[in-house]
Amino acid sequence: MRKVEVKAEHAYEILIGCKWQQELAPLMKDRSRVAIVVSSAMRSRVGEIEAEGTEVHFFQIPDGESGKDATVLESLWGQLGRAGFTRSDLVVAIGGGATTDIAGFAAATWLRGIDWIAIPTTLAGMVDASVGGKTGMNSAFGKNLVGAFHSPIAVLVDSKWLETLSDRDFAAGLAEVVKCGFISDREILTLLSGKSLSEVRSSKRLTEELILRSVNIKADIVGVDFKEGFAREVLNYGHTMGHAIELHSKYQLRHGEAVSIGLVYIAELAHLKGILSEELVGLHRSLLSRLGLPITYPAAAWEDLQPFLSLDKKARGKALRFVAISKIGTTLRLEGLAQSELLKAYERVSS
Repeated sequence: MRKVEVKAEHAYEILIGCKWQQELAPLMKDRSRVAIVVSSAMRSRVGEIEAEGTEVHFFQIPDGESGKDATVLESLWGQLGRAGFTRSDLVVAIGGGATTDIAGFAAATWLRGIDWIAIPTTLAGMVDASVGGKTGMNSAFGKNLVGAFHSPIAVLVDSKWLETLSDRDFAAGLAEVVKCGFISDREILTLLSGKSLSEVRSSKRLTEELILRSVNIKADIVGVDFKEGFAREVLNYGHTMGHAIELHSKYQLRHGEAVSIGLVYIAELAHLKGILSEELVGLHRSLLSRLGLPITYPAAAWEDLQPFLSLDKKARGKALRFVAISKIGTTLRLEGLAQSELLKAYERVSS
C-alpha cells in the first residue's frame, strides 16, 4: 500500500492498494452514525458494514449520472435528517465518480459540512473524481455547475474493485490518466506507449503505478490551488469540449470518452494556433485510440455544441477559455478565439 498526502483546506491521505474494509473500520470508530451512500447496482457488492456502537445507514441512489440530480440530493438530505445526523457523524461514498460527487456534496451541505470518506470503485473515480475536494451535481444547463469544495477525510483506493469493471469503464478512466501525462508527467505516456487496453488492465502493478502518478499530480496541484485558479484549471485539459459533448450525448458517453474527444480537439486547436506540434497531436490520437477510446464526434453536432461550450466553468463573460499545452508538461490558456478557429478544429475531430 502507498500513501499520498493532500494538503487542501485540511490534510488527508489517499491510500492506494489498500483493503478498503480494513481501512474503513477504524475511521468509523467513535461515530454515532455513519451513512453509506452507494448506487443501486453496487449495493450487493458492498455487502454489510458494521461498527460496534455505531448506527450504520445505507442510502441507495440511482446509478451513474442519474444520481447527480437535485432530487437525489434532496432525498439524501431527507434521509440524513430523519436519521438525526449531527456534525460529528460521517458520510461514506462507495462507487464511481457520480456517487462520490453527490455524496460529497450532501456532506458539504448538511449542517454546512460534515466529514466524509471516498471509496472509489472505478478507475476514473480513483484517479480524478474522488481526489481534490470538488463535490457537486449536474443541472439542466450543464455538468457539475452546482457544487462545493469539501475535501474528504480519507480516500481508500482498493484496486480489487477494478477486476470486475467493464473494458469500457476502465478505458474511460484511462482518459484522465492520459490527461495527467500530457499536462505534467511524461513517464505516464511512456508507460502507456504501445500498449492496448487489455495489456494495461492485465497488469495490477502497472495500473497501480498509473493511479499513483495521476493522484500525485492532482494532490500537488490541489495543494497549491484548492479553489481553481489557473494552477488547478490545468486539470481541466480536454474538459471544455469534453463536458459539452457529454451533455450533448445526454450522458450516453462516459465522462472519460467525452474527455478523450476533448483532448484531441484541444490538441488540434493548439496546433492550428501554431502552439503544438503535429507530432504531439498525433500522440494524442494514437495513445487514446489504442486504448479503445473515441477521438471523433459527429460533424452535425457542432451547432448544438457551441452554446454548451459557453457554460464551461472556465468561461469569463462571453469569452471562452481553454487549457492547452505547448509541449508535454507545459500548460497555457487559450482565449479570444474566433468562431472560425473553433469550427476548423472541430472539423478535424468530426466523423
